[in-house]
Amino acid sequence: MSQQDPLQLCKDLLIQIDQELDQNAESLRIKYLGKNGLFKNVSALIKNVPNEQKKAFGQELNQLKNKLENKIADLESQQKQTKEKIDLTLPGKKHQVGHIHPISQAIEEISQIFEKIGFNRVRYPEVDWDYYVFEALNMPKNHPARDEWETFFVDTQPDPKMGKMVMTTHTSNGQVREMERLKSKPPIRMINVARTYRRQSDATHTQMFHQFEGLVIDKGINIQHLKGTLDYFAESFYGPGTKSRIRPFHFKFTEPSFEVDFSCHICGGTGKNCRFCKSGWHEVGGAGMVHPNVLKAGGIDPDIYTGFAFGWGVERTYTLKKGLNIDDIRLFYSGNLEFLEQF
Repeated sequence: MSQQDPLQLCKDLLIQIDQELDQNAESLRIKYLGKNGLFKNVSALIKNVPNEQKKAFGQELNQLKNKLENKIADLESQQKQTKEKIDLTLPGKKHQVGHIHPISQAIEEISQIFEKIGFNRVRYPEVDWDYYVFEALNMPKNHPARDEWETFFVDTQPDPKMGKMVMTTHTSNGQVREMERLKSKPPIRMINVARTYRRQSDATHTQMFHQFEGLVIDKGINIQHLKGTLDYFAESFYGPGTKSRIRPFHFKFTEPSFEVDFSCHICGGTGKNCRFCKSGWHEVGGAGMVHPNVLKAGGIDPDIYTGFAFGWGVERTYTLKKGLNIDDIRLFYSGNLEFLEQF
């Protein structure tokens, strides 16, 4: 080393340490500034420098030491911060995980409730022929539901037998399809869950929503079986003590037909000073005994078999659950994460 230019050695040390800054700071401190380090070796060469150059060389050594110390100190600070960031003794950071949409959760719960009493979960087209959506369900040509102001019709060539193509207004299109699938041979216990579409949009309606359709056909089926099924679902979905009631109504595909109410979970069905229900009951949907004409459309003899059917909106059914107090079902489809993350 003594045969080399001492000033050049100073410059070489700075180049060398720059190439080793990926090493441990303490190791570099020992290598360059330790008792037997490279800086000490270069400093020792001052005795070989001519007297007139000693001052300049001394200044160069001081600058070299300061630069070495600063580089090692900066490296030490960086490595300390890095070590803190990847401290293996700390618990790992969990990735943010999403969850199933609340309506999907409700559909799964509803499906499991009915599967426990022998219902078979099926799914039929959400875009179907007029025949299955209206005609086979005993709806006349002039029925309001078949008006373009109520229903989304698909702009395509009608089928000579099946009629126009429709975005299904209810899951009842699955009734005759299920009879056909089973070759008109009861018993039938069907639960059909699917998206449905209507020209409605407000706090309690959306143009796309979900329904679940129940259908039971067998010998000797009567209103008592329907009422027992409704009570079973009410208690399973809303909790023990929840009751159901049926009120006379009119649907084309059931006779007799009923509106279905469940007792209010807030006031316990009393209606006393309850702002939520005002009467002790919540309307959820329709039900009834399958109309003989619908059975005939499915190839089933109504003199031998009877059945009941029911169909309700999933969103409507879900929002009546205790503690939710959701006054606008459009929130489910708003994409508002602050709302959805609550479920």
